[in-house]
Amino acid sequence: MYEDLTNILQKAERLVFFGGAGVSTESHIPDFRSETGLYHAKQTYGRSPEEIISHSFFLQDTETFFDYYKNNMIYPDAEPNAAHYALARLEEMGKLQAIVTQNIDGLHQKAGSKKVFELHGSVLRNYCMDCGASYGLDYVMDEANCKGHVPHCAKCGGIVKPDVVLYEESLDTAMIDGAVEAIRRADVLIVGGTSLVVYPAAGLIRYFRGDHLVLINKGSTPYDKEADLVIHDAIGKVLGTAVKALG
Repeated sequence: MYEDLTNILQKAERLVFFGGAGVSTESHIPDFRSETGLYHAKQTYGRSPEEIISHSFFLQDTETFFDYYKNNMIYPDAEPNAAHYALARLEEMGKLQAIVTQNIDGLHQKAGSKKVFELHGSVLRNYCMDCGASYGLDYVMDEANCKGHVPHCAKCGGIVKPDVVLYEESLDTAMIDGAVEAIRRADVLIVGGTSLVVYPAAGLIRYFRGDHLVLINKGSTPYDKEADLVIHDAIGKVLGTAVKALG
């Protein structure tokens, strides 16, 4: 199967990668929907993780939101893994045209990738809800800039919100449009580290009209039967091996 993937990569000219939480679990960042993920975590403060990281809860109890967010959603020491570096290498080779990711950790860019559509935003970007001033992750995590756990703008005193898509919020239209266009133009689409059950992101695969659909995931997905190649294994191992074989 690895040889088949290498052959597909060798011929690819407009490759797009669409990835989910499984890409970052190999960097020791937990996902949401596995048995050990945050989705199935015990209730905190008498509420489920889904409720705490929702838009309405953010507005209702901003202090508790940030307490949970900083302790469960931020992994400042996480480093890119073999999958991230393999994709960056494919971009350097001129094969990979874009990455579409559901992750918010910024590890693709840290590995060197340039064209990344972050469907759910990024913890690395934060903005004042009042004046729009931009802040990095360090500012948000520095308690000197916070009242309690809530970061406030140095310019106007407004609340600084992470540029991530919370439950109940819509995905960014421009980001979706860019991802759709990239997938529509791709000759090869590799989908990795996602079970393809979360919409609307999972529906993007329907826009692919290219030559080869490749699915790489430890578990099965609803699209396995539609793929040209399915590999049930760790994505870092698979991509790292296949890209290394390209030379």
